[in-house]
Amino acid sequence: MSEPTSIPAELIARLRQARRVAVLTGAGISAESGVPTFRQAQTGLWARYDPQQLATPQAFRRQPQLVWDWYAWRRGLVAGVEPNPGHFALAELERRVPQFTLITQNVDSLHQRAGSRAVLELHGNIARTTCSREGRVVEAWPESDERPPRCPHCGAFLRPDVVWFGEALPADVLEAAIAATRTPTCF
Repeated sequence: MSEPTSIPAELIARLRQARRVAVLTGAGISAESGVPTFRQAQTGLWARYDPQQLATPQAFRRQPQLVWDWYAWRRGLVAGVEPNPGHFALAELERRVPQFTLITQNVDSLHQRAGSRAVLELHGNIARTTCSREGRVVEAWPESDERPPRCPHCGAFLRPDVVWFGEALPADVLEAAIAATRTPTCF
């Protein structure tokens, strides 16, 4: 756990008066909860694993079970951690600001678990599963030993609902994030 940070008085004053705030978070906020980051030189996940083998549509087509299993491992890691004071502070700020938007690059749901409601997930959510063909979220599928499981609607493989290298961010989420930042009261 890191040392408490002193919040500048000017920032506190501006937040108390704010009617609309947009916040962007990334891996750093969840690292304090124990979620491994991707890009740290020695300890990041990409220092140990090749993203081209695990986080691209091509990798999924080549080795769907390997990719599925790696994301299952990551889902287990995320399930075993708790939101930290930073997540809770942002949830509290959301309760105090009339129009609050939290834009996150994280896929771990820790903001939501801390109580945040207005969350835009730029890179998706590792807890959700989608059809690799239709893109629809699939919440349940028939029990099977096959990994990855198959979509109950079309039979295609299911995949984690995350944005992989080479894929575009979801247009609707990106547009909402841009709109949330277009205001003179955002800082």
